[in-house]
Amino acid sequence: MLNYPLDEHIPPVYRTQLLRLNEAWSIRRVGEPGAPAYGTPDPGLLLWCEENEFVLVTNNRKSMPTHLIDHLARGRHVSGIFVVDPARSATENAEALYLVAATAAPGEYQDQIVYIPFW
Repeated sequence: MLNYPLDEHIPPVYRTQLLRLNEAWSIRRVGEPGAPAYGTPDPGLLLWCEENEFVLVTNNRKSMPTHLIDHLARGRHVSGIFVVDPARSATENAEALYLVAATAAPGEYQDQIVYIPFW
C-alpha cells in the first residue's frame, strides 16, 4: 500500500476519510508530527517524499509539474505525485486514492504526476 503525505492545502478531512478506509494506513499531513513543517516549499516536500518513500497528495496543478521536472533534473526521484480534483468531494477523492494505493504495483507511479480520479 502506498503512503501519503497531504500537502497543507489539502483539507484535514482527507486524512479522516482515508483512515476511515484503512485505519492502519500511513497518512501524514504537512504541519503534523512526523511530516514536513507548514510552509515547506514544494521542492522540500518532494525531497521529504523521496527520503521517506511517500506519494505526495496535492491539489497544486499549476507549479507542481515544474517542481517535479526540476527534481528529476537533479537526479532525484519520487514515488509519485497525485493531484486531486478540488471539484470532487473529499470522500470521492479519498476513495479514488484508496483504490490506487490498494492496487498499485511497486514503483508504478515513480517520477510521475497522476491526476485523481483519472477515470
